[in-house]
Amino acid sequence: MKNNEILKKKIIFRSTHRGTKEMDLLLGNFVKKNINLLNDAELKDLNTLLKADDEVLQKYYFNNTTDELIPNSKLLKKFKKHKI
Repeated sequence: MKNNEILKKKIIFRSTHRGTKEMDLLLGNFVKKNINLLNDAELKDLNTLLKADDEVLQKYYFNNTTDELIPNSKLLKKFKKHKI
């Protein structure tokens, strides 16, 4: 199994087991829809994004607040546009 495939499996798991049902749905659906369309850099950005707390991600997604844990990238713009 290639490293990217292992990383994808970890990302899928982490995006659907966040701790809050809202973020499980939001991130899980985004990841499942886009995981196979992402390049290596975007996978690394997504992995970094998943390290942020649910509260930080919710504030960013719903209130447009920023945090140093959230990388400013193309992936982030895709996530922000994502609707469940």
